[in-house]
Amino acid sequence: LKPGAQPALLRHRALIPSARGPPGLARHPLAATRVCSRILGRIRPPYSASSPFASMAVAEAQQFLDAANGEYERVHLAFEEQFWGTKMNLKEGTGEFTAEKLSQTKRKMEAFLEDEGKLKKTEELLQKCAASASDEQLRALTLLKRTFGCYQMPSEAKPLRAQATQMESELERKRNGDFKSGYICPDSGEFKQMTSTVALRTMLRTDADERKRKAAWQGLRTVGPFICDNGWLQIVQMRNRMAKKLGYADFYDYKVTQSEGFSKAKLFSILDGLEQETRPLLEKAIEEVKRLKGEDAFEPWNLSYKLSGDVAKAQDPYFPFEKAVLRYAQSYARLGIKYRGATLNLDLLDRPKKYSNGFCHWPQPAWKKARKDGGEPQWVPSRANFTSLAQPDAVGSGKTAITTLMHEAGHAAHFANVTQPSPLFSQERAPTSVAYAETQSMFLDSLVDDADWKAQYARDRDGKPMPFELVQQALEQTAPFEVFTLRAMIAVPYFEKALYELSEEDIVNREKVIALADEVEKRICGGLSARPLLSVPHIMSDESSCYYHGYVLAEMAVRQTRAYFLDKFGHLTDNSAIGPALTEKYWQCGNGEPFLGLVEAMTGAPLTSKAWVADLEEPLDQQIAKARAMYDAAVARESAPADVESLNMRLICSDGDTTLSDSQTDGGIAAAAAKFEAYVRKRFFEGGAGGKL
Repeated sequence: LKPGAQPALLRHRALIPSARGPPGLARHPLAATRVCSRILGRIRPPYSASSPFASMAVAEAQQFLDAANGEYERVHLAFEEQFWGTKMNLKEGTGEFTAEKLSQTKRKMEAFLEDEGKLKKTEELLQKCAASASDEQLRALTLLKRTFGCYQMPSEAKPLRAQATQMESELERKRNGDFKSGYICPDSGEFKQMTSTVALRTMLRTDADERKRKAAWQGLRTVGPFICDNGWLQIVQMRNRMAKKLGYADFYDYKVTQSEGFSKAKLFSILDGLEQETRPLLEKAIEEVKRLKGEDAFEPWNLSYKLSGDVAKAQDPYFPFEKAVLRYAQSYARLGIKYRGATLNLDLLDRPKKYSNGFCHWPQPAWKKARKDGGEPQWVPSRANFTSLAQPDAVGSGKTAITTLMHEAGHAAHFANVTQPSPLFSQERAPTSVAYAETQSMFLDSLVDDADWKAQYARDRDGKPMPFELVQQALEQTAPFEVFTLRAMIAVPYFEKALYELSEEDIVNREKVIALADEVEKRICGGLSARPLLSVPHIMSDESSCYYHGYVLAEMAVRQTRAYFLDKFGHLTDNSAIGPALTEKYWQCGNGEPFLGLVEAMTGAPLTSKAWVADLEEPLDQQIAKARAMYDAAVARESAPADVESLNMRLICSDGDTTLSDSQTDGGIAAAAAKFEAYVRKRFFEGGAGGKL
């Protein structure tokens, strides 16, 4: 009951047969109130659905939900607009998007999430309304309780969080403004600046000159010292202090518990099992790559090139960059995926001062908004921004572009289909599981390497499909060495685990941290990594630090989900049953269900690494035979027309502050994709004014 409700009830004599009470008690000035309190004790919440208090409590709950949902939607939008503007370096010099404003909007969003009063009110309403509220109201209140619970912290921890946020914004400013991506040219000895670290990684895969590849790798190795010298180590220290104030072992323990719902110890019991199972495969693969490709093949600047260089060049014509947007849309449409009126803004081209990693965020979460008149809820479609760092005229850029599109658009499709009564169900922070979010995107980008997907969508500019011989060559060059990818993935969480377990003194010791990264690379990857751990952008920001384990758990779920669908349907590419199945089993619930339970509900089995390890252990000849069968079946199969408008979305292609195409004004999704294609061809391949990056 609201404060002050008891005196009002004294007027309802039907509820209080004898407000005066016994004679002795009636003489006391508080007698009536005490009698009322005893009677109220008999009708404490939860109220039965028929109780006259029930409708009051339900109305109060809905008012609270409306206010909380609206407030979160506002602070979320303000932060995400700043996040996108600063990461993309939009409207540079105008002051509209700044590190300071990003910190301010983040603090406001966190203040909402950390509000102890909101948590207490949610718990109170859950108790009152347990028997009378609707299922949707109870589901929303339960999720709000979980969400607010994730962000509670004692007063002494809050300044640490605020300080870390401010320091992180300053590091981001320096990373974008002061750090120069590039390498020392082995011929001239001069520094050659590149647009981003992604361009350096592209060199590792495709440049035929080993000297340049080594120089590019050394360029990647400069990221670590730069961030260590510009505040990152102090940020790590501050994060740890905050987590320990909250009672966690360290920041990693805090992050994984909040996002996944289980402890760091539980997580690494899973990862340790995967590490031990695949160590013999790693050792075998290292021996094999040296035998087949030469003793120097395992050098970090050689490995990517030796495994993909020749094939990447041979396959490149079948992944024309400019057609990536249309082919992603066609593939998704044939899978039966819908976006429920969402808006997607794609910023795909690399440029200076742009954030050096692809990502997808949604400033507007999708949700069902309750109407004040009690009518059918109003659908609020999502609005998503996603980015990549493509260099259209670089070898391999087309394959990277379509893989990135399939991945980030998977995030967008997932969060566009969360049909719950609060925007808090469809946001990516805790209590949303990292592994849950990444499973959706990684499942969809996994299709790009399937033989039947290549038969359908890997086509040159004349429309000719990639011949199976190239599909087979790719398998022969990479399949025996897939374990390298797995080990590179698990190296990141093992490094961050070790980092946050360092002492207060060692955690800010530059040399020890750099040496630690090298030690983890050698122990987990078998040698120094082609992508140095300290160059992985996830480790810098609060949102993505202690996050990478999600990719590992997600890959386990992807392999298990693929095996389930292949057993059930026989094929994945252009299977119109896939989209509806993902929507029903994985997407609609948002973060209202636990990740492990969702995987089991979809596949009928608990999550394990069994399917992933089985894929790695499968003999090459069997993999080639399966791929041949998939390829031939796709060629023989008549795919339904790709009605890209059925995606039900607005598609915008941007390049920083410039809008390149917009399906809303250009006549539809196909027309917007065609306009983007024409722009890329003119700028990068026909000597247009835009020139090369």
